Amino acid sequence: MSGFVQDPRRQRRSAARLAAMVASIGLVVGLVGPVGAVTPDISVGQQTLQKIAMIGMKHLATTPTLGASALSAGAVAGPEIGGDIEKEMPRAANAAHVPAAKAPRPGVVPVVNATAGNGFDGLNHFDQRTAGTGSFVNTQFSLEPPDQALCVGAGYVVESVNTVIRVRNTVGADLTAAVALNQFFGLAPEINRTTLRYGDFTSDPKCYFDPDTGRFFLSLLQIDIVAATGAFGDHSKQLLAVSKTSDPTGDWYLYSFDTTDDGTRGTPKHPGCPCFGDQPLIGADATGFYVTTNEFPISVDGFNGAQVYAMSKAALAAGRLPTVVHIAKLTQAEGPAYSMQPTTTPPGGAHATARGGTEYFLSALDFDATLDNRITLWALTNTSSLIGANPSVKLKQAVLPSEVYGQPPVMEQKKGVAPLDLALRSKVGVQLGLVPKPVHEKFNVLNSNDDRMNQTVYAGGKVWGAVNTVIKGNGPTRTGIAYFIVTPIWNGASLQGSMANQGYVAVRNNNVVFPAIAANAAGQGIISFTLVGHDYFPGAAYARVDATHDAASVSVARLGSGAADGFTGETSLDPGDGGVERWGDYAAAVAAADGSIWFATETINQSCTLSEFASDTTCGGTRTLLANWGTFIGQVTP
Repeated sequence: MSGFVQDPRRQRRSAARLAAMVASIGLVVGLVGPVGAVTPDISVGQQTLQKIAMIGMKHLATTPTLGASALSAGAVAGPEIGGDIEKEMPRAANAAHVPAAKAPRPGVVPVVNATAGNGFDGLNHFDQRTAGTGSFVNTQFSLEPPDQALCVGAGYVVESVNTVIRVRNTVGADLTAAVALNQFFGLAPEINRTTLRYGDFTSDPKCYFDPDTGRFFLSLLQIDIVAATGAFGDHSKQLLAVSKTSDPTGDWYLYSFDTTDDGTRGTPKHPGCPCFGDQPLIGADATGFYVTTNEFPISVDGFNGAQVYAMSKAALAAGRLPTVVHIAKLTQAEGPAYSMQPTTTPPGGAHATARGGTEYFLSALDFDATLDNRITLWALTNTSSLIGANPSVKLKQAVLPSEVYGQPPVMEQKKGVAPLDLALRSKVGVQLGLVPKPVHEKFNVLNSNDDRMNQTVYAGGKVWGAVNTVIKGNGPTRTGIAYFIVTPIWNGASLQGSMANQGYVAVRNNNVVFPAIAANAAGQGIISFTLVGHDYFPGAAYARVDATHDAASVSVARLGSGAADGFTGETSLDPGDGGVERWGDYAAAVAAADGSIWFATETINQSCTLSEFASDTTCGGTRTLLANWGTFIGQVTP
C-alpha cells in the first residue's frame, strides 16, 4: 500500500482547540439557593444587519448502502489526513480567579448498567471516510474528532459528524446513506485524489429539530480553499440547511451568510480579518433561530470573541430570506465573550415569551485556563421582531457565582489492543507505508479539550448547561462534569439570576467527558457523555438530573469495545497534537415529543488484532487505516 501524504492545508495553531474554552458537565453535590450579587444590567454588543443567501435546494435521500470500498489495498494514495485549522484563544494576563487549592473535590457516584432505554451504534470513521456517491466517491479525508450532531423528530433520527450526515428511523434502520456534507451542500469535494484538487473546508456540524415548524435545521462552517494547493483562502461562510417538510430524506433549503468580517460583501471590518466562525452553536426560541461562533482570523493570530447571529426561523422554514442581526464586540469580566451556547426548548415546553420574546444563552468565564467560579447568563430580548424587515433586539448579561470548575486534564483509557499503534512500532507500519521504519509510540491518551460551556436548554423556566472540569480527590486527577441549572430573574429591564441546582458528575479512577444536557417539558433531564478511564474503553453513559435532584449514579448505555486508536494520538503521524488523541469535540442530546431523551456521543465500537489489521486495514469495514472512532445513539426516559 502506498503511503499517505499530509494535506497541505493542515495549519495547526495549537494542539489544544481553543485552549481556554471547553466546558465540563457537573452532577452530584447540588448547591441551591440565591446566586448573590450580579453585575449591573448592561446592554452589550455592536449590531449590524446583513443578508442571507439562498444557495440552492437539495434532496438528501440516497440508496442506503455502504459507500464504495475506498479503503481496499492500495487505495489510500494521495492526501489522507483532513484539513485542520486550530486556533488558541488568547488568555487573560490576570492571575487565576480561583486558587489551585480550590479545585473541585466532589464525591463519586457508582457506575451501573442501564436498566431501561434503547440504542444503536451510529456513524463511525469508516462511514465518514467512505461517504460519497458519483463524483464524490473516495473524496473524503480521515478526520478526528467527529463533532457529534443529533436531532430527532417526526419519527426520524438525523445524525451528523465531521463530515457526513445520515437519516435513520427510531429503531436504527438506515433511510439514507452516509452522505458527504460537501456533497449535500453542493460544494467541491474535500479532495479529488485523481487530479489533486482541493475543495471547501467544512467542519463542526450541528443539528436541531424544531417542534414549532416541524423542520430540521443543520449548520456547518465553511472556509474557502485554494484548489491547486489546499491552502486556506480569504473567505468564510456559515452554511444552513432547513428541511422543506418534516421528512428529512426529502428536499432541503440551503442558505449561507458571510462570516469573513473584513469589510467586504457587506460584513463589518474586524481586527485581523478575513476571519471564520469557529464551532458554530445553534439554538431557537418561539420566533428566532440563532447561531453563535468564536471568531478567529484565518491566517494570523488573534481572537475577536463570540459573534451572535439572529434570524427568523419561520422564514428559513418557508424558504424565504430573513434579515440576519449580527451582534459583535461582546465583552465579559476579563476578556471577550466566548462559546455562548444558545438554548432550545423541548417539545411541549413553554418558550420565554416575555419582553417581546427572549432567547437565553450560557457561557463560561475561565479566561486563563485554570479555575473559575462564575458563569454568564445572557438574554436576547424582543426576538419577536425578527419576523420583520427591521428587527430590533437587545442583548443583556448577568455574571452569576457558581461552583468551581476548571481546565480538565488529558484522559487515560483502559489498555487494550490498538493495531495502528502496534503497527507503527513494528514492520507492519513499514509494510503499510505509514512510517519508513518502526517508531516508538506511547499508548494513546485522550484530549478533554477545555472547560467552555457545552449544549444548553431552556426547560421549566430554567436554563440548563454543563462543562468539562478537572476533578481532584477520590483517586487520581481526572476529568469530570460540572452542571448548572439557572433560574433567570428580571427586575424591570435588569437581568439577574439564581442557581436552582448545580453539582458534579465524577467517577472514581475514571473520566466522564463532553457532556450534553437535555430536559423534557416536565423538567426531567439527563446529561450524556463519554465514560473512559483505567477501567473503561471509551463508551456512552448518562446520569439523570433535574432542578431538585442530583445524580445518584452513572448509567452505562454502551460499553466501549476497544481502545481508541486514532492517528491524532500518534506523534509519528500527527506531531501537532503531542501524542494526545483528539476526542469530542462535543456530544448531543435532545428531548422527544413523548418526553424521552435521545443522546449521541463518541465511542469505540470495534476492536481487531494486529494480524487482522495487517491483512485488512478496515477490519471488516469497522474502522479505517488511521482511526477507529464510532458513535452511539441512545434513548432513555428520565
